[in-house]
Amino acid sequence: MSLLEHLLEVRKRFVLVAVGLVLGAVLGWYAYDPLMELLQAPLKEASEARDIPVTLNFTGLTAALDTKIKVSLFLAVFLTCPWWLYQFWAFVTPGLTSKERRYAFGFVGAAVPLFLAGAFMAWLVLPHAVGILTGFVPDDTSNFNNAQEYLSFVMRLILAFGLSFVSPVILVALNFAGIVQGKSLLAGWRWAVLIAFTFAAIITPTPDALTMILVALPICLLFFGAVGIAIMHDRQVERRYADVA
Repeated sequence: MSLLEHLLEVRKRFVLVAVGLVLGAVLGWYAYDPLMELLQAPLKEASEARDIPVTLNFTGLTAALDTKIKVSLFLAVFLTCPWWLYQFWAFVTPGLTSKERRYAFGFVGAAVPLFLAGAFMAWLVLPHAVGILTGFVPDDTSNFNNAQEYLSFVMRLILAFGLSFVSPVILVALNFAGIVQGKSLLAGWRWAVLIAFTFAAIITPTPDALTMILVALPICLLFFGAVGIAIMHDRQVERRYADVA
């Protein structure tokens, strides 16, 4: 594909992803109230544990509306994750054979549960994080959190966990597209482990090492699994070329 064709393909995929997000946001708009109850649950738990007011605070007339729009878009990301993950696959693998294109089902089938698993792990970490952070609030005081700042914090946490769990599947997609070789990935395993632990240290909002290790280990295991799949795929490609030659 020429550079212009690549740019047109990028625009096409972005438009398709945007359409999916808009439709998902419409559904998210109607699911706003129960979702807000879930998002506020860690604050309520911290409030009960500390016996101090820990709640959201909406500042400004438009804050509640802005928050509802943001939460709707946030939910849209989850509702449409099979759609935008498929668009990524369709963009990076246009040169595959018809047989290999069928792997798109496997890619989406693996990426979606991994993304949701990462998001679920973030959800498990969130109450622990809120409990530790509110532990620094002095006694006999209140902790009023700006609604948009709190929701941005939660969204970044969940999306970062979800995408980190999908990253090994993305490496496999890049390998199938011929962009990266399995041996190259294996050669950089030390950097991959370092990046996984560094990412875990940055993204986990708690100072304890146990949470960081629990986040980093699954990412490392998924990376080595992706490397194994990439190496097996490279061997299949080499045998196919050898048979043709």
